[in-house]
Amino acid sequence: MMQVEQTNMTLPLWGLAFFIGWTIAVVILLLAVRVRHLSAGGSIKDFSTKNDDSLLWRLVRVHSNLVENLPLYLGVVFLLTVRGVSGTAVDLLVVVYILFRLVHSVIHIAGLDPKFRFFTLVIQLSCLVALTIMAVF
Repeated sequence: MMQVEQTNMTLPLWGLAFFIGWTIAVVILLLAVRVRHLSAGGSIKDFSTKNDDSLLWRLVRVHSNLVENLPLYLGVVFLLTVRGVSGTAVDLLVVVYILFRLVHSVIHIAGLDPKFRFFTLVIQLSCLVALTIMAVF
């Protein structure tokens, strides 16, 4: 019988767990808003109607955005873990990335000015690029 060695949870892995948890929370919130919408007589067709004033539409977009970005972060965590790259700089970049990922979602859900979302996106992408460089080199 093969024995598998357990790996300790690093901050990048905790960040991944948080990212997954946040994505699940948004899905639950989206489902609740959809059920409320349908029970109030709304149509299923409204789920895909682009309307930035609609919480339903904003949640659909937040969910899509999380699903689009999760593989990027997962890939970075994979590289960091496999290569054994860790340290204060990695941990700081992970915390900043996850924090700005969360803020990005909240800004979108609240329907605030898209310029704020763009700012958080720039920060997130900068963190991912830096982490990728650290993992590869």
